[in-house]
Amino acid sequence: MTSKPSTATILDAGVGNLGNLERALRHVGADVRVTDDPGIVASSRCLLLPGVGAFRPPRERLRGALEEALGAALAQGAWLLGICVGYQLLFDSSEEFGTTDGLGLLPGSVRRLEDRVPLGGDRGETTVALPHIGWNRLHGGQLDAGPAKTHPLLAGIAEGSYVYFVHSYAPRDLEPGVALAEATHGVAFAAVAGRGRVLGTQFHPEKSGRTGLLLLRNYLELCHGAGPGD
Repeated sequence: MTSKPSTATILDAGVGNLGNLERALRHVGADVRVTDDPGIVASSRCLLLPGVGAFRPPRERLRGALEEALGAALAQGAWLLGICVGYQLLFDSSEEFGTTDGLGLLPGSVRRLEDRVPLGGDRGETTVALPHIGWNRLHGGQLDAGPAKTHPLLAGIAEGSYVYFVHSYAPRDLEPGVALAEATHGVAFAAVAGRGRVLGTQFHPEKSGRTGLLLLRNYLELCHGAGPGD
């Protein structure tokens, strides 16, 4: 648990099982509020943006006052963790149901995972089930590999740790340093990404057992303690 009082603000963009995330955050020691009030968002230090389903509905819900409030909070030193579709919203755009602009807080685009993948050589292709639902391993990036190489969000999370996914689209082929960990479902994709105080996970930490709870605990420490971007 965090050693300091921790308040976490879940931004309600109209999609997502907010109750599960709220319970997980309370389990790791946070005082939690769920809101779509721009004033509360703008004054928050520790923000989470969850989501499920398609990209466009929550993107439209965020336009205007909520998006301005997010920008104001970040300008004043807040942290932001996007989860699943909330993670995808952090990027420049998504191609789901036609190209839609994202929040532009992380560079890159969200693309559909491949449902047919070459096996190599003359072996043809294999079919990959979409959506990608269930447990999968994290690999690469800045997983727990010693203090000098591990991103603080991933402290204690080892190569090969299992987490829980539900998605058909994901950020892919990001520029160096933005992808903090990957997973592979037919093709590799960024399962965790971030820059400065803007972070996100394609998987659901609130459904990912001890690994997910550890990541949420690490995030609270970043928000309320010392970390990159402070």
